[in-house]
Formats: sequence, structure tokens, C-alpha cells
Amino acid sequence: MTNAVTTTDLVKKYGSNLALNGLTISIPSYAVTGLVGANGAGKTTWMMSVAGFLKTNSGKINLLNSGPFKPEIHCGRISILPQDSALPEESYPLETLVHYARLQGLRKSAAIKTAKEILSEVHLADRMNSTIRSLSHGMRKRVMIAQCFVGFPELILLDEPLSGLDPKEVANMRNFILKRAKTQTIVISSHNLNDIELLCDYVAFFKQGKSASLTAVAEITNKSGLLTYALTAPPDSMEALAALLPDCTFSLNQRSNELSCLFKPSLMPAAKINATLIPHLLQSTEIITITSGATLENQIMSEF
Repeated sequence: MTNAVTTTDLVKKYGSNLALNGLTISIPSYAVTGLVGANGAGKTTWMMSVAGFLKTNSGKINLLNSGPFKPEIHCGRISILPQDSALPEESYPLETLVHYARLQGLRKSAAIKTAKEILSEVHLADRMNSTIRSLSHGMRKRVMIAQCFVGFPELILLDEPLSGLDPKEVANMRNFILKRAKTQTIVISSHNLNDIELLCDYVAFFKQGKSASLTAVAEITNKSGLLTYALTAPPDSMEALAALLPDCTFSLNQRSNELSCLFKPSLMPAAKINATLIPHLLQSTEIITITSGATLENQIMSEF
């Protein structure tokens, strides 16, 4: 696995406050990585340092295998959406994106074409020539997200990209990001663990500016080895379930009537477990829902 960004022993001080306290992390290329942590954990400071907006006190940054950020090397290869960014209120979405596309190195005709296409994708085709001032907060946010993807940069850093969007546009922007997930490296910082779970291949937990561990989201949520059945009543016999599927481990939450089934996919895939277990359960109870894995929120909330 190659890495788009590696930071080693990164230290950033604000007076006596250590925003980054020897943070070491590697971000896999061509994947979506989520940054998770409490306020002040160092997520935004790390992003701003990688993008060259902040000068660190010590440590190393290797960006796209070519050292720390340098305009002459990384121009057009990296983009960032700071959490509290804003656009000039008298500018226009199309004009703004064309401007940034030109800075990314696109010819004028290509810049206009790209800007129009990406504004359509974020549902702003009818507002591309409206002033930024006339746009709602959510519309402005979508313009800023779109700007990050103009010119096809190799690395995109997004700080709380979906905050302030209505549910419909959150879903659309998730699809917008996922559409590009395997061809660009995307890093997302968010307090919304549901967004991280739905969008990300990996998650890195930041704590007090110190080294962050990187783990596959599927591993944390155990999606490949846990099935949960919400039942209207408990099954007749837990022993019968164990006999039916001896390679699985069953547990029952008696308050909610949720039956958990831990299994090893290498021994038996989820589809085969369902094919065996569902007919047996339906003999004594009804199944309301079947879910795969635990939620990211349930698994890591204890870390905050």
C-alpha cells in the first residue's frame, strides 16, 4: 500500500499549547480516510500543516512522495476545504470555479467545461451565475466542496465538509465524494461518525495531538464478521442455534431481543449463515431487521 501523505513526529505549538505533539500518521493513496477526535485533538492543525498553511515547529512531512508542501512542486496536486472558509460575496459560482481551474493549470475552455459539469453535480446548475451573497449557507458549502475537486488534484483535504447541509444534499454530496474515491486520495475530518462510516475506507483517531493509529473502518465495525437480528421475541433455544451453526458464536440482548452472531467469513460467508439461520428463527419468532457489523459510533465513542 502506497501513501499519499506521511507525517512523522510532527510538532506544532501555539504559545505553550501543543496542537500537535509528535503526531505520526500515514494516509493511504486512492482511499478515503477519516480523521476522528475531540475538539482540539489536532485534526485541523494537521490538515493545515500538510497543505502548507502552517509552519510546524519540528517533524517531517512527506506529501505525494516529494517532501513538504512547495508551490512549485505541489501546485494543482492538492486542494483543501478549511472548516471556516468563505467565498467573496460578490463573486459567482461559475466565475469562482473557472478561476480556480485556471490556477490548477486548465485552459480557459476546459476550465469552463469542468466548472459547469461539477456545479451540475452538486445541484447548482441553476445558480452558477448568481452572486455568492444570494446563496444559502448550504449552497455556498457545496460551491466550496466543488472547488476542491476542480482540476482533478491528487489529494483533497476536507474539514467538516457536510456540516450545514440538509439531509438530501448530504446524501448527494456523499455520492459525489464516493464517485471519486478510488481515483483520488481524500481525507475527511468530521465529528459525524455516521458520515465517516459511510464514506471512509480507513479511520485515524487523533488524541491530544499525538500519534494517530490508522485502521480499516470494516475492521473497527467488524462488518465482515458480525450479523445482528432484531427479533419480535427471543428464539426458542440458544443451544439449538449453537448446534445448527457450531462455527458461530451467539448472544442475545434480552431487553431488545437482538440476536448477535459472530462468525469467521473464511469458514462461512454471511449469505450462507442467513440461509441456514433465518428459516430456523422464523419457526419461533419474526425478524424485524438484519444488520451487518456494529456502528463506528458504538465502537469508538469510548475513546473521546
